[in-house]
Amino acid sequence: MPFAQLIIGPPGSGKSTYCDGMQQFLSAIGRKCSVVNLDPANDRTSYPCALDIRDLITLEEIMEDTELGPNGGVLYALEELEHNKEWLEEGLKGLGEDYVLFDCPGQVELFTHHSSLRNVFFRVQKLGYRLVALFLTDSYCLTLPSLYISTLLISLRAMLQMDLPHLNVLTKIDKLASYGPLPFNLEYYTEVHDLSYLLPHLESENPVMQHAKFEGLNNAVVDLVEDFGLLGFETLAVEDKRSMMTLLQAIDRAGGYAFGGAEGANDTVWQVAMREGLQGMTIADVQERWIDRKEEFDDLERREREEKAMAEADPELNDDSEQADPGIAPASGIKVVRPS
Repeated sequence: MPFAQLIIGPPGSGKSTYCDGMQQFLSAIGRKCSVVNLDPANDRTSYPCALDIRDLITLEEIMEDTELGPNGGVLYALEELEHNKEWLEEGLKGLGEDYVLFDCPGQVELFTHHSSLRNVFFRVQKLGYRLVALFLTDSYCLTLPSLYISTLLISLRAMLQMDLPHLNVLTKIDKLASYGPLPFNLEYYTEVHDLSYLLPHLESENPVMQHAKFEGLNNAVVDLVEDFGLLGFETLAVEDKRSMMTLLQAIDRAGGYAFGGAEGANDTVWQVAMREGLQGMTIADVQERWIDRKEEFDDLERREREEKAMAEADPELNDDSEQADPGIAPASGIKVVRPS
């Protein structure tokens, strides 16, 4: 049974960067992965495409033939893909059991009320794929209460529209410390705690919001989000291996990949590790690493990279480790036994 991620989110949220980084990460852990580009405007992907919608139709062709603008052209392209779903089905069959990443366009309409993208992936499900939708959002949205609440509403609408196992992800979390202090800890935003505490900050953000007529609207929006009780966020720093590992754990649980076969036969090391509770990053860890002590951790990682580079450049630095007692386990916790 093949598995796949459906990468959606507004423009600038890091969808293509995520696909590039996740493909490299999956390859590093031994999982064969292919990326499918479904954005007809993306003519310079940073990753190798196994399938590219631009082989079927391009945004330039649509705009020239129909006189539509960029946004309308992208919607038209997805409708064209829906009507030519055999092209996608045949391409996916050629990928076999590869783990697939679908890189989608950033037009919000596609995953809030336009039906073509949803219909395409309902068809993909019928091919046997287990899908997980990832809604990516730039973590900058946490810096403005109005932007954060807007993100909550769009995320909620996307969850209801796509009707798939769904994860919301705050990307570029490593940049968050540079935006200034937040009124609450990161956990408040990722767990979507009592939003009424955010309302005073919303009012202070814009004097217009202090008008009495907005009070009822703001309270109604907050109550709507809390009544559904569906929202929460994962975090991601795409260049950090531990952050990628933690997110992949959540994705594998949501899509069922972590649980392997019914009898557990032929499970990968990753699947076994997932069931055994492989330790990832908690929100407290993310808060410490990327907000509270970011500079300290950055310096530590920089020194480790420099020491590693020096050791690789001068093999004599490793002489002591080569003479070590073979019965002593290294710091990694793995006991190395050399043949006699």
